[in-house]
Amino acid sequence: MADALSFFDRIQGEKPVLVDFFATWCGPCQMMQPVLKEVAGQVGEQAAILKVDVDKNPALAQQFQIQGVPTLILFKKGKIVWRQSGVVPAHQLTSVIKQAI
Repeated sequence: MADALSFFDRIQGEKPVLVDFFATWCGPCQMMQPVLKEVAGQVGEQAAILKVDVDKNPALAQQFQIQGVPTLILFKKGKIVWRQSGVVPAHQLTSVIKQAI
């Protein structure tokens, strides 16, 4: 993540943006890696997936009240349309994203 400004620019668009708030030391976060790759393959260019390391971006984590990782938040036009903490199956993430498209 380059900086907070680019983050906010990226979540403002028409295209849904799934943000994965994670930490490198977090086991469940590592489990989400192949899930997010699968989801990215299924939604293609219709949505974007961003990863935010909470240890490197504490201000963003605090702003979005991230209490545990992984926390996934889906934004559309800068608004939160879905949020969940913990490991989420690919089929559920894909379904949530496709509903927001």
